[in-house]
Amino acid sequence: MNQKVKMSFTIITVIIGFMLATQFETVKKPKERDTRDIWELRDALLKEQKLHSTLLTEIRSNDERLEKYKTKMKDSKETALNETLQELKEEAGETNVMGPGVQITIVPVKEAELMGEEIDTVSPDLLKRLLNELNMYGAKNISINNERIINTTVIRDINGTTKVNGHSLNKFPVTLNIITQDFHSAQKLFNQMQFSSTIDEFFVDNLKVSISKPKKVIHVSAFDDPIIIRYMQSAK
Repeated sequence: MNQKVKMSFTIITVIIGFMLATQFETVKKPKERDTRDIWELRDALLKEQKLHSTLLTEIRSNDERLEKYKTKMKDSKETALNETLQELKEEAGETNVMGPGVQITIVPVKEAELMGEEIDTVSPDLLKRLLNELNMYGAKNISINNERIINTTVIRDINGTTKVNGHSLNKFPVTLNIITQDFHSAQKLFNQMQFSSTIDEFFVDNLKVSISKPKKVIHVSAFDDPIIIRYMQSAK
């Protein structure tokens, strides 16, 4: 009988010890907490809300296009196909575009040039950040030194020179033409870019960013190079 009591006591002691060790380990290694402050959380939430709004707009646009296509198919299949093809070309960036927007110019800071510093190009990372911010604030079409920015555009550093679509940005000024949905959107984008932290980052690299006041007509050229599609093929 005493042997059974000792065995039971031993088992209970081991279980309690295991539970205490587990609890101590949990207290010792608490779960990682989100340390972002309220403004960083608000900024993240705003970006997600804008992404959600953009996706809903795209879905609505595609639904409208599908209904329009079905209606026109009843009248003329050829006309419907040609109009749809033209719309897709515009979205892909294969057509010249004109509309309201702003122009951004990037040049070296004069003080840096007077000090003898050579500034040959713009950082690709800064350009990407600037493009992301412009898209977030309502940019619809963008070109950099007449190089159209499309979904497959690559901006990278090759041998110390930033290249956009394979074309070098080794001369100043670097000019960005930005077209928005309407003139009101251009004014809104202009106001929001006045407080852009990305522009301050350019100044750290001895570059000055100037933003023109909204214009009623901005020209963005078409994407001239062939668009390479790697992961899509025609359905049977």
